[in-house]
Amino acid sequence: MTKILLFGYGKMGKMLEDVINSSSDCSFEGSIDIEDLKNLEHMGKVADVIIDFSHPDMLRPLCEYAKRTNTAVVSGTTGYTEADNAMLKELSNSVPVLYSSNYSLGIAIMKIVLAKMRDLIPDDFDIELIETHHNKKIDAPSGTAKALLDVLDEKEEHKKVYGREGMCGAREKGSIGVHALRGGTVAGEHTVVFYGNNEVLELTHKAESRRVFAEGAVSASKVLANKEAGFYTLSDILQS
Repeated sequence: MTKILLFGYGKMGKMLEDVINSSSDCSFEGSIDIEDLKNLEHMGKVADVIIDFSHPDMLRPLCEYAKRTNTAVVSGTTGYTEADNAMLKELSNSVPVLYSSNYSLGIAIMKIVLAKMRDLIPDDFDIELIETHHNKKIDAPSGTAKALLDVLDEKEEHKKVYGREGMCGAREKGSIGVHALRGGTVAGEHTVVFYGNNEVLELTHKAESRRVFAEGAVSASKVLANKEAGFYTLSDILQS
């Protein structure tokens, strides 16, 4: 039985609680939101894993508590600075830490497959990436699209072209086109297209509900609870 404590209790936090309570092999041990941080000073170890979908302002108290109580951390909070990322890496010297901007297991598999495809696709194929999200999303491209770009261009050799307009000329050889679509209530869709001569290869992932991210985080927490201290990706957990 994996005991889970939540950091952050917004929409995702409530969805995580529901997923945890629906699982037979983990238990919900409570939640900490930003107004509860003062309680951490006198709070001992209550869980095996912290799942963090909160706010960057909660990171330092989270790290201090996790290190003091030797509690693993699964984090999906976005908006971290380089200093914040360094703080998480420092924490991983003491406890197991998993960070991902997307907890869909399908996206984790997509990244593994793309890494293999990247080495097989001929250099003369053109690559385009299209991501679609709901009309409330305020940033573009998505964090997941950026993560997919990191896989496609591991050595940072390709120019990124973010949309096209006007007389932009012929497609630049070796570039990667990136396009963001916004509309409706789409939870998240990501497609990578490889265009060759007289053939097209597409790889697509569609998230039909945000619940898939909560389910992925809970599944990952069960694995991370038994890991040694270190910094992990979702692909690491999936292949362990």
